[in-house]
Amino acid sequence: MKSYMAKNEEADQKWFIIDAEGKTVGRLATKVATLLRGKGKPQFTPHADIGDFVVVINADKVNFTGNKWSQKTYYWHTQFPGGIKSITAEKLKEKEPEEILRKAVWGMLPKSKWQKTLIGRLKVYAGDSHPHLAQQPEALEV
Repeated sequence: MKSYMAKNEEADQKWFIIDAEGKTVGRLATKVATLLRGKGKPQFTPHADIGDFVVVINADKVNFTGNKWSQKTYYWHTQFPGGIKSITAEKLKEKEPEEILRKAVWGMLPKSKWQKTLIGRLKVYAGDSHPHLAQQPEALEV
């Protein structure tokens, strides 16, 4: 008996829409990362790209547990000497609320050649409107 191996061109990619209002960031990010990767599908194969597209609305209304709004810090480096920068989650929410969820999902994706492709399928919007009505996304409750 042969093992089934999915191919990229055989993928049936769907569009899902998730309302993030009142959801916890980490729990929502794990569900989104699973959908992007396609791990919930029976034909999942690690080397094949069979994941779905995910649209997240109301990203500005997500929650953190505990004191993470003031204690969680995001760091990056400018590649210049002494160029380490940081921002708290509270300030990042004011500046770019979509980035909180995008960074959480990015960290949960596999560190491989697929990471940039998979994050490209994630569409995050701060409000409740989005430009993907033509794709007829299915509403998904998390």
